[in-house]
Amino acid sequence: MAVYKEILADTQDGVLAITLNRPERLNAWTAIMQTEVETAIRAGGADEAVRCIVITGAGRGFCAGADMNGLQSIQASAGDQYQARIPDLKPKAVSPLEQKFPGRFGHMFACPKPIIAAINGPCAGIGLILTLFADLRYAAAEAKFTTAFAQRGLIAEHGIAWQLPRLVGEANALDLLFTARKFDGAEAERLGLVNRALPGAELMAHVGEVAAHLATQVSPRSVAIMKRQIRESYFQSYAASLATADAEMETSFATHDFKEGVASFVERRSPAFSGK
Repeated sequence: MAVYKEILADTQDGVLAITLNRPERLNAWTAIMQTEVETAIRAGGADEAVRCIVITGAGRGFCAGADMNGLQSIQASAGDQYQARIPDLKPKAVSPLEQKFPGRFGHMFACPKPIIAAINGPCAGIGLILTLFADLRYAAAEAKFTTAFAQRGLIAEHGIAWQLPRLVGEANALDLLFTARKFDGAEAERLGLVNRALPGAELMAHVGEVAAHLATQVSPRSVAIMKRQIRESYFQSYAASLATADAEMETSFATHDFKEGVASFVERRSPAFSGK
């Protein structure tokens, strides 16, 4: 098992929990954290024992954005350190889907496992971007969000200009980016930025129930293909998307998980999906 400096990673009952672990800095993002989170997600995506991945923050915050010490060093070097600080962890043979989503977080879209962001506290800047590349987002209703970039003299970075309008609409995306205003988890739910906002004391229990359901009650093969279908559809015509669905449906009929899904329903028992 990998030993990490700035995250915790633990797998139990099919769920890989990744915890950003710099609570004294509200889990501010660093180059080390970037590398460790990507390493853990890629490992979880390849691990048959993992059915679902949950990302959250230690202490009272999710991620307060980029660590200011790092931003100051980038400013002092006039940007020379910006790209050099992050190693490239992409495998030599990158999947066609990941080729469509380059950058720091595109690998999350290409990961075959569902990824849940459990936003337990302040979520800003690059921390917010991280959550946008998760598949499901749940937040504490009182958690504070901000894009932050305009107040730091920065721009809509790392794909947020592409992803945010798809989640909340162009007008709302421009509002959040231009003003860098703070908003809470309850508003994030109203905007469609998160699937649901809950009282902070209830957040992790709810996320645990969702993760457990994904780990035990649905076919991991089905979920992986559905996730890929959705991401590929951003670049497909309707006809191409439908053709993909028809081909995948034909293949599904010969799988163990299809047979198990039907049998478990008929026999009124919990399924035992294998992912095959």
